[in-house]
Amino acid sequence: MEAELVVASSPTDAGISCWDLRSGAEHLRFRSCSSSPRGLTSVAGRFLASSQLRDSKSSSSGSILYWSWNKPQPEVKSFPAEPINALVSNSEGTYIVGGGVSGEIYLWEVATGRLLKKWHAHYRGVTGLVFSDDQSFLISGAEDGSVRVWSLLMIFDDQRREEAKYLYEYSFSEHTLKVTDLVTGYGGCSAIIVSSSEDRTCKVWSLSRGKLLRNIVFPSIIDAVALDPGEHIFYAGGRDGKIYIAALNAQVNHSSNYGMHIIGSLSEHGKAITCLGLSMDGYLLVSGSEDGMVRVWDTKTRNITRVFRHAKGPVNNVLVVRQPSHLNPRASTNSHAFSSRRHAVLPLPLEKYSNSSDENTDTKAYIICQTTYNNFTDTPYISSQTMQNQIKELQQHGSSAATEMEMERLKLECKRSMQMVQQWKKLYENLHQFCVSELLDGHVHDSASSRQV
Repeated sequence: MEAELVVASSPTDAGISCWDLRSGAEHLRFRSCSSSPRGLTSVAGRFLASSQLRDSKSSSSGSILYWSWNKPQPEVKSFPAEPINALVSNSEGTYIVGGGVSGEIYLWEVATGRLLKKWHAHYRGVTGLVFSDDQSFLISGAEDGSVRVWSLLMIFDDQRREEAKYLYEYSFSEHTLKVTDLVTGYGGCSAIIVSSSEDRTCKVWSLSRGKLLRNIVFPSIIDAVALDPGEHIFYAGGRDGKIYIAALNAQVNHSSNYGMHIIGSLSEHGKAITCLGLSMDGYLLVSGSEDGMVRVWDTKTRNITRVFRHAKGPVNNVLVVRQPSHLNPRASTNSHAFSSRRHAVLPLPLEKYSNSSDENTDTKAYIICQTTYNNFTDTPYISSQTMQNQIKELQQHGSSAATEMEMERLKLECKRSMQMVQQWKKLYENLHQFCVSELLDGHVHDSASSRQV
């Protein structure tokens, strides 16, 4: 079983805590972090990033900080044009997206720090950001109660942006108060979205149809949601200290003690639940609370398996991430050296404003949407100019890292080619099946007609 880490942060200057999910062993504590809610993210497992709360007494007010896994202090500091609330990275770690207090969304290239795109997304501050599993859509929630879906193809296509009436794909406005959290399921453009709000509801949306599928009213304000990998249920953390379990595809239970579609609850925290996370297999649920505790629950027995205490103050972010290989003591020396070399490369600080003088440079951004029949696969964002420049620079310095980067690029191209082959095979199989079915149906019809005659 692959090792996983629990990473937790606080709105107070209590740093970031890190534990092994299953053994409970504590790893390095990271300093100088006062994170915004939904403002902590792992950038492809290479390093941690967090947006910082506004504080007139803090020199890092409104900043974004980066930590590598092997050093406690932040190594890169960035100062965007405005304070950032929610922060998220794509799965490949090639770009990072932040939601501003004004309602603007900023998209930066991680390696260079370039501000690639900025657009006005909401009328009030952005409170949540999440990518669809195929990375082709960005979903945002805000203090104005709206949930909006953004296609990255649209964001990077200037011509389509000019022609479109609205920049977003969908805008959901059924919430009456601030959106507190967002989560998406699997299936690319056919996935579901679950949003929570201070209006005491969680709403389930269809990404393909752009419609509300289910509205669930809770006894308390919900600040955090986590979706079971099987998508049969989801967990909702309330300000009353309870974690409610809500059904997505079960029959309506009119006899529930909590309300329609709510099939149970977990209760052990003394204060409000602020954040939730799930292990990759969905068997362990991690909850953070204003009581400063992080609890791990067995989702089958609904019992607590571990309890972690943050340094001080409430917990407002938890992540469950794969353990970086260089933190694994069982890894070989060669593997450790290779991983350390890869993880030692930190990105440049994020730009405050886009550099207009660079608009005509030969830098291309690719949003590659690869699909199989009725299914989406990984959709990475790649800056070809950045990759080529890095390879040339490293080759000039005689670094072996250039070879590694070239190998990664070739592996990615090979993976895409294989996926394309599988796509054409699937399309051929479906076309063949369709033709056979048509022939058989025609034969049956002709035989029936002959009998009638």
